Amino acid sequence: MIGGTSGIGLATARELITAGVRVVIAGRDAAKGTAAASALGEHAKYVRADVCNAPEVAAVIGAAVEGWGRLDLAVNAAALAEMRPAITGEITEEEWDRTIAVDLKGVWLAMKYELAAMMSAGGAIVNVSSVNGLSATPTAAAYCVAKHGIHGLSKTAALEYAAHGIRVNVVCPGAHRTPMLERVFETLSPGAPAKAEAMYRARIPLRRLGEPIECARVITWLLSDAASYVTGAVIVSDGGIALGAA
Repeated sequence: MIGGTSGIGLATARELITAGVRVVIAGRDAAKGTAAASALGEHAKYVRADVCNAPEVAAVIGAAVEGWGRLDLAVNAAALAEMRPAITGEITEEEWDRTIAVDLKGVWLAMKYELAAMMSAGGAIVNVSSVNGLSATPTAAAYCVAKHGIHGLSKTAALEYAAHGIRVNVVCPGAHRTPMLERVFETLSPGAPAKAEAMYRARIPLRRLGEPIECARVITWLLSDAASYVTGAVIVSDGGIALGAA
């Protein structure tokens, strides 16, 4: 699991372990990853990896195959947390490249090795996108582009690998209470994150933030045999915000 050390990724790891799955979680922060794996218990292991680094991503998949015998399921949930709001013409080249590298290229790199590991016996992959991949958000052009790209990448792979018994789907979370969203609130309203949170809640038809476990359950379902005829789908977990103005 790429990006499984916090937020929705970590919640998904817990759900999978509860369902009897053994997991490998990956992320750049070794201290956070080690603590997460320890909390998850004996059926989890942590491998440090930068999602933009091909050998490190390959090592994550290799650790899963070596440790557990094969790779049946994969979740790609890594995302760049440090995003500066900026309109399109004011995004720096460095900001653009970094966002695309982590949020889009990172998903492709992970899939490259996951698909290879699943070729002999099939499997299921879920890529975590965002409601930003369904529309557009001012001051977040690079992020929106990356998330839209995940949809095209996932649907293409779903077509290419269906004959090999590999399913590829996308989950689009809205505002879930994760460490990443808390940092967004602080960026939008320095010193008063509750103000930004209230603004978000007002736009959500269900009038609340989602909990990571709620999105994790959707991901777990897509990975399960209960979704055995679902591939190339984009499933939204957002309290209704993608429907339009509340």
